[in-house]
Amino acid sequence: MAKTNPAQFVRQVRQEINRITWATKRETMIASMSVFVMALIASLFFFLVDLLLSNIVQALLSFGG
Repeated sequence: MAKTNPAQFVRQVRQEINRITWATKRETMIASMSVFVMALIASLFFFLVDLLLSNIVQALLSFGG
């Protein structure tokens, strides 16, 4: 593997930085809202599953005593 001197490394880093395309403010907001909505949906789903399972367990345990 060839070694790169520090000046050449800095030039390569600058070239790579110039190739980056950043998301627009609108794209960032849409992506953020999508994440929040999906997290809300997942939390509601797991809450309902937990509620259902806890009721089932309580019903099963009430038969024993």
